[in-house]
Amino acid sequence: MNDKSNLEYGLESSLESKEACQPGGPLRLKSWNTILRDKDHGWSPLLWVVYLGFFFIQPIMDHASLKMWLLDGLGAVVFLFLYFGLFVLVNPRAPAHIVGMVSLGLLYQPINGGACTFFIFAAAMLPFCVETQAAAFAGLFVIGAVGAIQGLLLHVGGWQLFYSALFPVIIGAGNTFFAERNRMNHRLRKANDEISHLATVAERERIARDLHDVLGHTLSVIILKSELAGKLMDRDPQRAGTEIREVEQISRQALSEVRDAIRGYRSRGLDAELAQAKATLETAGVAAKFEAARIPLPALQESVLSMAVREAVTNVVRHAHARTCSLRLEQRNGSCHLEIADDGRGGSQNEGNGLRGMRERVEMLGGTLTRDSQAGTRLAITVPLKVIVPKSWAPKSVERDH
Repeated sequence: MNDKSNLEYGLESSLESKEACQPGGPLRLKSWNTILRDKDHGWSPLLWVVYLGFFFIQPIMDHASLKMWLLDGLGAVVFLFLYFGLFVLVNPRAPAHIVGMVSLGLLYQPINGGACTFFIFAAAMLPFCVETQAAAFAGLFVIGAVGAIQGLLLHVGGWQLFYSALFPVIIGAGNTFFAERNRMNHRLRKANDEISHLATVAERERIARDLHDVLGHTLSVIILKSELAGKLMDRDPQRAGTEIREVEQISRQALSEVRDAIRGYRSRGLDAELAQAKATLETAGVAAKFEAARIPLPALQESVLSMAVREAVTNVVRHAHARTCSLRLEQRNGSCHLEIADDGRGGSQNEGNGLRGMRERVEMLGGTLTRDSQAGTRLAITVPLKVIVPKSWAPKSVERDH
C-alpha cells in the first residue's frame, strides 16, 4: 500500500484525491461538497473580500466619471476571479494569482490610490499559497519592495506609501503564522486519518483471524459429529440422536461465537478451551494426553493461548491423521510455555492463515512460536507472563478461577 492510499481515504481526502487525479484544465472547479467542507478557511474568504470596498473610496470621494467607474469595475472583476480562484479551483496556479493581484496594484495605483488594496490582498494570500515560512517571507519582501518602488516613483504621500509597502508586509507576516497553523492542522488531520485507517485494517484482520479460528474449530467438530451420527444411525439410533442434538448445540454456540468475534472476541478461558480441545480430540478418535499446570495468566495472554489451543487442535483433527496428541502447559523463567505435539503425518512448513494469525497474536505479546513438522507436528509457544500494554486498547484484567 503506497503512502497516498494510506493517507487519502476519508471523505474529504478522497474527494480531493479524485479531483486532483481527474483530467481537466486549470479552470476546473472543485465540487461544492469539497468547498463547503474546507476545514482551513471555511466561509472566511467571503468575509475577507469585503475589504475590496477600500478600492472604491477614491472614486466615490472624487465623484469619478462613468468611464473611470467602468475601468475600476473591470479591475475589481479581474481581482475577484484571481481571489476566488485560489479557493474554488482544483489546481489553482497560485503564483500566477498572486502576481496578477500585484499587477493590478501597479496598473491602477496611478489613477486610484485605493489600488494599494491589491498589494494587501496579494500579501495576505501569499502565505497560504507556499509550503514554507521562508518562501512566504521572501515573497512578502518582494511585494513590499514593489509597492515601495511604485509609491516612490509616483511620489505618493506618506500614508499611501505605508499602505502600499509596509502594511501589506505586516498583514502577510501575521498570516504567515496562521498559514503554518493550517499546514500543521492539515498534517495532523492526515495523521489522524491514517491512524483511523490503520485501526480499521487491524480490526478487520482481527475479525478475520478470530472468525477463521472460531469457525475452523467449530465446523470441524460439527463434521466429525455428523459423520459419527451417520454411521450410528442404523446401529444405535439413540446415540445418533444424541450426536445430532450436540451438533445443534454446537451450531448455536458457533453463532454466538461469531457474534462475539464481530464485537470483539473474548475467550471463555484456557481451562474451558482445554476441556473442549480434549473432547474434540476424543470425538475424532485421537488419544489425548494433557499436562496443564495451574498458571495465573493475564486476560490477554490467556485469550491468545486459548485461541492457539483451539487452532492447533483443529489442525490435528483436520489434517494430521494422528493417533495421539499431547499437550503440556508449564511456567518457565517468568514465561508460559505451551507445547502441542501429535504423531501424525507432519506436513509442509508453509504457514496457513490460522497458523499465521496465531503467530501474529503471540508476537504481539513479545512471545515466540516455533513449529517442527519432520516427525508429526510439534508446536511450541512461549509468551511472557507480564506484558506492558497500552491502556487504550488492553482488555480489562480478569483472573482465571482456580
